[in-house]
Amino acid sequence: MHNFDVIVVGAGHAGCEAALSAARMGANTAIFTITLDNIGVMSCNPSIGGPAKSHLVKEIDALGGEMGRNIDKTFVQIRVLNTKKGPAVRALRAQADKVKYAKEMKKTIENCPNLNAIQGMVTDIVIEDGKAVGVKIREGVEYRAKMVILATGTFMRGLIHVGENHFSGGRMGELSSDDLPLSLERAGIKLGRFKTGTPSRIDARSIDFSKVEEQPGDTELLKFSSRTKDEEVLGREQISCYIAHTNEKVHEIIKSNKDRSPLFNGTIQGTGPRYCPSIEDKVFRYQDKDQHHLFLEREGNETTEIYLGGLSSSLPTDVQEGMIKNVAGLENAHVMRYAYAIEYDYIPPQEIKYSLESRTVENLFLAGQINGTSGYEEAGAQGLMAGINAVRKIQNKEAVVLDRADSYIGTLIDDLVTKGTNEPYRMFTARSEYRLLLREDNADLRLSKIGYEIGLLPEEEYRRVEKKEKDVEEIKEKLATNYVGPSNPRVNEVLGRRGETLLKDGITYFELLRRPTVTFEDVKYIAELGNLELGDYCRDTEYQVEVQVKYSGYIERSMKMIEKHKSLENKKIPADLDYDSLTNIPKEAKDKLKKAKPLNIGQASRISGVSPADIQVLLIYLKARGN
Repeated sequence: MHNFDVIVVGAGHAGCEAALSAARMGANTAIFTITLDNIGVMSCNPSIGGPAKSHLVKEIDALGGEMGRNIDKTFVQIRVLNTKKGPAVRALRAQADKVKYAKEMKKTIENCPNLNAIQGMVTDIVIEDGKAVGVKIREGVEYRAKMVILATGTFMRGLIHVGENHFSGGRMGELSSDDLPLSLERAGIKLGRFKTGTPSRIDARSIDFSKVEEQPGDTELLKFSSRTKDEEVLGREQISCYIAHTNEKVHEIIKSNKDRSPLFNGTIQGTGPRYCPSIEDKVFRYQDKDQHHLFLEREGNETTEIYLGGLSSSLPTDVQEGMIKNVAGLENAHVMRYAYAIEYDYIPPQEIKYSLESRTVENLFLAGQINGTSGYEEAGAQGLMAGINAVRKIQNKEAVVLDRADSYIGTLIDDLVTKGTNEPYRMFTARSEYRLLLREDNADLRLSKIGYEIGLLPEEEYRRVEKKEKDVEEIKEKLATNYVGPSNPRVNEVLGRRGETLLKDGITYFELLRRPTVTFEDVKYIAELGNLELGDYCRDTEYQVEVQVKYSGYIERSMKMIEKHKSLENKKIPADLDYDSLTNIPKEAKDKLKKAKPLNIGQASRISGVSPADIQVLLIYLKARGN
């Protein structure tokens, strides 16, 4: 008999984060994968980050996770998106060398103490007395564990579609897991069906780059992880991406083959991602648009494969060839891999608790696409939290449940548990009502303490964050208590150059920095003649000061919103509350509350079908009970 503390099923982005976090917290951990060669594989796009997703990666890093470190080691291009917008929606995005990304993650897994990587297809969850106690693999070997984490991605009863052809597979060329979902159904867990897809890959040598728009990376120092040393990324040669466009001819080819699309002819039954649709879905949904963007991204330094972002499809191969060759610059494109759609089983996320533990089977945790999400970053975030909470349960400690006012990870899990999802869930900045405070630039300030206290973040890194926080406050205090006026010749020089109104009277440096176009560098330059010593600080600290000062008014208003939010989150709901005894709450709302089992009033208020009146009844009851 093989015994472990934690068993993780699946070695994608969720599984890797789950296994690493569990092992690093001291649990004897095993991670199972159908093939060890595909640990950490990027199944679809060769990138990490982007709007809201970069926030998740930075939060994973702040808690001690691996995704940010791994992309820093392996990116071939990095840039900041939405630079013309406010800091709340600015997003770091890195294009990865896909092979190197997976190779580095495999190396990290294999060199992690307390972690064993095992090749084997898990066919059964071993359940005794309603508790998960291990797994069985196809070879008949049984492995025991105190906690089991499922991170199966698209592999449960995966069905691949290319036009009229469909066949079983977890990814193109890989086996589907058909026995495991049957094991879950026998345990009483309900399954649903979702669909996702991936575009064709073409040979870079067959592209006329003179007809597409080049999109180079940023030249400034950028990285996802604060634990990545500057010298690890400085001077790295970057690969350009390119932008192309579909056209009316491409759209006509798609429209004339609608009956051959499994998406429209009834072959595909699963629901697809609304925010990442296939090209045929876009063409029929937005018929007023005569073109759609395509993003041509090289998949690594050692390959000529180009990922055609924006051209995800399940159309037949001849149709794919036709639409690709009618894009300007791709007339002679050689297709290296065809696009396909994949249907797979998932578990509706109402099945999970806020800790990501199953409500049906104790000691079974769920993370990633199995919970109805899409995206590497969403998966990695869930995997990290599942690994943390599996170990916390072994340690008889309270689960770590992040608040939606403190993190995007908290928002993601709260949305899944309280609202569920009827389509693959994707994170957006708009999903967070507190996005002005939950910026990617302050993820370390928000979450590093938790990462350190649970044993994932090294003390050295936590002390660095503490110093950064202290430095930011000291600088802000100096700016708020020192004045500058027109007698300083540099102040109106800078304001004139920036197109700002010149000073006639004195103001604090804090107020000066609040002006839209004035930078912290400007303030340092002016302060040199004003007997104000601001000192030398790292770039992150100075940027943090600038953001906090410039948006101080908005931040104060957001803080008041959060105070109100916290007042509801702090009103705990007893686990033994008998909702049926509350006569003034409708049966539908009672059923929703009993199913979700919210931990507090705030969570209860966000459950679809629970009204403000129902919340008032709950509050009155809790007050009468003395809670």
